[in-house]
Amino acid sequence: MKKWFIRSFMQGTLQLLAFFARRPRLAFASDLLTHALARIAVKSKAIGPAESIADLGLQWQRSFPAKKQVPIESVSGNTVIAQIHTPCPLRGTGDVYACYRMMEFDREVARHAGGQFVVLESQATPGVSFCRVALRLEGESLAGLVPAHER
Repeated sequence: MKKWFIRSFMQGTLQLLAFFARRPRLAFASDLLTHALARIAVKSKAIGPAESIADLGLQWQRSFPAKKQVPIESVSGNTVIAQIHTPCPLRGTGDVYACYRMMEFDREVARHAGGQFVVLESQATPGVSFCRVALRLEGESLAGLVPAHER
Protein backbone atom coordinates (compact mmCIF):
# COMPACT_ATOMS: atom_id res chain seq x y z
CA MET A 1 0.00 0.00 0.00
CA LYS A 2 2.81 2.41 0.93
CA LYS A 3 4.65 1.79 -2.37
CA TRP A 4 1.43 2.36 -4.31
CA PHE A 5 0.84 5.66 -2.48
CA ILE A 6 4.40 6.87 -3.11
CA ARG A 7 4.23 5.88 -6.78
CA SER A 8 0.83 7.55 -7.22
CA PHE A 9 1.97 10.71 -5.46
CA MET A 10 5.14 10.81 -7.59
CA GLN A 11 3.19 10.38 -10.84
CA GLY A 12 0.67 13.04 -9.82
CA THR A 13 3.48 15.44 -8.98
CA LEU A 14 5.19 14.75 -12.31
CA GLN A 15 1.90 15.34 -14.16
CA LEU A 16 1.53 18.69 -12.40
CA LEU A 17 5.14 19.67 -13.15
CA ALA A 18 4.67 18.68 -16.80
CA PHE A 19 1.52 20.80 -17.04
CA PHE A 20 3.45 23.90 -15.96
CA ALA A 21 6.65 23.03 -17.84
CA ARG A 22 4.84 22.67 -21.18
CA ARG A 23 3.48 26.20 -20.94
CA PRO A 24 6.24 28.83 -21.34
CA ARG A 25 3.98 31.52 -19.86
CA LEU A 26 3.90 29.52 -16.63
CA ALA A 27 7.71 29.20 -16.39
CA PHE A 28 7.75 31.24 -13.18
CA ALA A 29 5.24 28.87 -11.53
CA SER A 30 7.17 25.86 -12.84
CA ASP A 31 10.42 27.15 -11.31
CA LEU A 32 8.71 28.04 -8.06
CA LEU A 33 7.23 24.55 -7.74
CA THR A 34 10.41 22.65 -8.69
CA HIS A 35 12.52 24.76 -6.30
CA ALA A 36 10.05 24.19 -3.47
CA LEU A 37 10.03 20.43 -4.08
CA ALA A 38 13.84 20.38 -4.22
CA ARG A 39 14.08 22.26 -0.90
CA ILE A 40 11.69 19.75 0.68
CA ALA A 41 13.76 16.83 -0.65
CA VAL A 42 17.03 18.40 0.53
CA LYS A 43 15.67 18.95 4.04
CA SER A 44 13.80 15.66 4.41
CA LYS A 45 16.66 13.54 3.04
CA ALA A 46 19.40 15.57 4.80
CA ILE A 47 21.25 16.18 1.54
CA GLY A 48 24.44 18.09 2.17
CA PRO A 49 27.60 19.18 0.39
CA ALA A 50 29.32 16.36 -1.49
CA GLU A 51 32.80 15.39 -0.38
CA SER A 52 33.78 13.86 -3.74
CA ILE A 53 32.43 13.28 -7.23
CA ALA A 54 31.14 9.84 -6.19
CA ASP A 55 29.42 11.40 -3.17
CA LEU A 56 27.75 13.98 -5.44
CA GLY A 57 26.04 11.15 -7.31
CA LEU A 58 24.92 9.56 -4.05
CA GLN A 59 23.61 12.87 -2.65
CA TRP A 60 21.55 13.46 -5.82
CA GLN A 61 20.31 9.85 -5.82
CA ARG A 62 19.05 10.21 -2.23
CA SER A 63 16.54 12.86 -3.34
CA PHE A 64 14.41 10.14 -4.97
CA PRO A 65 12.08 7.61 -3.34
CA ALA A 66 13.94 4.58 -4.76
CA LYS A 67 17.57 4.21 -5.88
CA LYS A 68 16.57 1.60 -8.45
CA GLN A 69 14.65 4.31 -10.35
CA VAL A 70 17.82 6.44 -10.64
CA PRO A 71 20.78 4.05 -10.95
CA ILE A 72 24.30 5.42 -11.17
CA GLU A 73 25.78 4.09 -14.40
CA SER A 74 29.39 5.17 -13.86
CA VAL A 75 31.72 7.42 -11.91
CA SER A 76 34.91 8.38 -13.68
CA GLY A 77 37.30 11.27 -13.32
CA ASN A 78 35.11 14.32 -12.74
CA THR A 79 31.75 12.96 -13.94
CA VAL A 80 28.90 10.85 -12.61
CA ILE A 81 26.63 9.35 -15.28
CA ALA A 82 23.22 8.22 -14.05
CA GLN A 83 19.86 7.19 -15.43
CA ILE A 84 16.31 8.20 -14.55
CA HIS A 85 13.82 5.38 -15.11
CA THR A 86 10.84 7.01 -13.43
CA PRO A 87 8.14 7.15 -16.13
CA CYS A 88 7.81 10.77 -17.25
CA PRO A 89 4.61 12.36 -18.58
CA LEU A 90 6.73 13.94 -21.33
CA ARG A 91 7.95 10.55 -22.62
CA GLY A 92 7.96 10.53 -26.42
CA THR A 93 6.44 14.02 -26.80
CA GLY A 94 9.55 15.60 -28.31
CA ASP A 95 9.22 18.48 -25.83
CA VAL A 96 12.81 18.54 -24.55
CA TYR A 97 12.42 22.18 -23.46
CA ALA A 98 9.67 21.19 -21.01
CA CYS A 99 11.97 18.40 -19.83
CA TYR A 100 14.68 20.99 -19.23
CA ARG A 101 12.27 23.02 -17.08
CA MET A 102 11.13 19.95 -15.12
CA MET A 103 14.73 18.97 -14.41
CA GLU A 104 15.19 22.20 -12.46
CA PHE A 105 14.42 20.00 -9.44
CA ASP A 106 17.55 17.95 -10.14
CA ARG A 107 19.70 21.01 -10.88
CA GLU A 108 18.61 22.55 -7.56
CA VAL A 109 19.39 19.38 -5.60
CA ALA A 110 22.79 19.13 -7.34
CA ARG A 111 23.52 22.82 -6.60
CA HIS A 112 22.73 22.26 -2.93
CA ALA A 113 25.16 19.31 -2.91
CA GLY A 114 27.83 21.45 -4.59
CA GLY A 115 27.37 20.20 -8.10
CA GLN A 116 26.05 20.77 -11.58
CA PHE A 117 23.49 18.64 -13.44
CA VAL A 118 23.06 18.11 -17.19
CA VAL A 119 20.45 16.01 -19.03
CA LEU A 120 22.27 14.16 -21.81
CA GLU A 121 19.30 12.16 -23.14
CA SER A 122 15.66 12.87 -22.36
CA GLN A 123 12.64 10.58 -22.21
CA ALA A 124 10.85 13.37 -24.05
CA THR A 125 12.83 12.37 -27.15
CA PRO A 126 10.77 9.87 -29.18
CA GLY A 127 12.10 6.33 -28.75
CA VAL A 128 14.03 7.05 -25.53
CA SER A 129 12.70 5.14 -22.52
CA PHE A 130 14.90 6.62 -19.77
CA CYS A 131 16.94 9.76 -19.19
CA ARG A 132 20.75 9.79 -19.03
CA VAL A 133 22.20 12.55 -16.92
CA ALA A 134 25.62 13.78 -15.84
CA LEU A 135 26.77 15.46 -12.65
CA ARG A 136 29.99 17.36 -12.04
CA LEU A 137 31.21 19.29 -9.04
CA GLU A 138 30.59 23.05 -9.02
CA GLY A 139 33.34 24.90 -10.84
CA GLU A 140 34.24 21.97 -13.11
CA SER A 141 33.94 22.61 -16.82
CA LEU A 142 30.86 21.16 -18.50
CA ALA A 143 32.82 20.77 -21.75
CA GLY A 144 31.88 17.58 -23.56
CA LEU A 145 28.42 17.39 -21.99
CA VAL A 146 25.85 18.36 -24.60
CA PRO A 147 22.44 19.02 -23.01
CA ALA A 148 19.52 17.21 -24.65
CA HIS A 149 17.58 20.45 -25.15
CA GLU A 150 20.46 21.92 -27.19
CA ARG A 151 20.69 19.11 -29.77
